[in-house]
Parts: sequence; C-alpha cells; structure tokens
Amino acid sequence: MTGLRVTADQDTKVAVVTLDRPHRLNAIDLGLRDELVAVWQELRFDDSVRAVVLTGAGERAFCTGLDRDAEVPQPNSPYMTDDPLLRVGPKSNDLWKPVVAAVNGMACGGAFYLLGECDFLVADPAATFFDPHTAYGMVSAYESVLMAQSMPHGEAARLALMGTAERLSAERARTIGLVTEVTAPGGALAAATAAAQVIAGYPPEGVQGTVRALWAAKEAAVQRGFAQAPHLVALGNLPPDQQAGLFRSRHPGFRLR
Repeated sequence: MTGLRVTADQDTKVAVVTLDRPHRLNAIDLGLRDELVAVWQELRFDDSVRAVVLTGAGERAFCTGLDRDAEVPQPNSPYMTDDPLLRVGPKSNDLWKPVVAAVNGMACGGAFYLLGECDFLVADPAATFFDPHTAYGMVSAYESVLMAQSMPHGEAARLALMGTAERLSAERARTIGLVTEVTAPGGALAAATAAAQVIAGYPPEGVQGTVRALWAAKEAAVQRGFAQAPHLVALGNLPPDQQAGLFRSRHPGFRLR
C-alpha cells in the first residue's frame, strides 16, 4: 500500500490504520480511497482484529480531505454526481467493529467522511477542525450531514458556514461533544489505542451489536441527508476553474475558537 499503513497486534487484537501521505497532509487521492475501502472490507473477515484505531501520519494533519490534484471524472449531467469519498468510511463498507479516531493536527473537509463514521474521537491538544467548502464556492453536503449527527446543530452550521476563517480547537470540540478526550501533547494515538484495547478485550458479538445499534440511531437521518446531497452539490458548486481561483486567493489567517 502506498498511502496507507496498517499494523495489527495479535495480543491486543487492535489494528492501527494510518493515513500515510504526510507530504500531502494526508489528503485522500483515488489510490488512498481505494486502499481504505479494501482495508475496511478485509477487516470484516479478520477475526484476529476486534477494534481499530484510525490516525494520520505526521504532526501537521489527520486528514485534509480530497486531494485537490485528484482527477475525478464526472458524468455530463446535473442529475448524476460521483462523489469520490462516499464509501471511504468503515460504516459505508459494512464494518461493525469499533473504530476510534486519534486526531492530530488539521482535520478538515473530506476528513469528516472518516470522522463521521468513527465511533468516537480522541484528540491531541493541537488538533483543529474546519470545513473549507464555502470559502471555495462549494457546498458542504455530505460532510455537514455527518457532522450534524456528532455535534449541536448550531456548532455544525458554524463549522460548515465559516469556511476557512475559523477553526474549532480540540478543547472546544471536546466541550461540544465532537471529541471525547483531549490528551497531553502527542498522546492521542496512545490514548485511542488504550481505549481500543479495552473494547477489544470484551466479547466481540456484544461489542459489534452495540456499534450497529448506535449507528442505527442516526442512520436514517444520514441517509435522508445524503439523498439530497447530489442535487445540492450540482446546483451550488462553482465550476472547477472558479473554485481553483478562490483556492489560490485564499487568506492564510484564521480565528481559533
């Protein structure tokens, strides 16, 4: 695998899945997307793994969403949109083993496809969360639907609408319920792995049934939101060249909240 690193501990029955493109801030290109889908599918059949930790390589970013250099062909029709990240998460691949996210650095945009399908998040104090879509003339559709299940409506709305001008700090994310724990600096992976080890020590049938029940509590809302997303994206996104222009002229400053 070129963009993904997977290690499994046979004693603890925990696998660590690491997005391994730090030179691209762990942005997801189509190759990494395919690798993630394959790993989630493989873990469904690997009984030696009972819990998973998802993290990003390096200190700068957990994941910055879809790689802007990824070429994503689209049908020439407003009624058909192929979203490249729609099946990138564990739940979308029918994996009902618990997945704990260890968030370090930036998590933004398409990263929420992954975070929205993790069971809970542990964050380094330097972690930040933001959604740049609106700043670049794009609709935050799938990301907003997923984040609306993980935080109060006003917080999800502010995150999506403020674009690149504001970032959510790890501590604020903990306060609103997006993050369950903020660790000491550099401690997110260890804390997430420790929690995963506890869960992996329990009988897997009960754990997996609980994961499935928790997802069922918000699954209907996600499906209804996703059903509207393609139309909203087709109507609201600026043409790619105009998006690129906004990206090139972006302002580097932001407020940390």
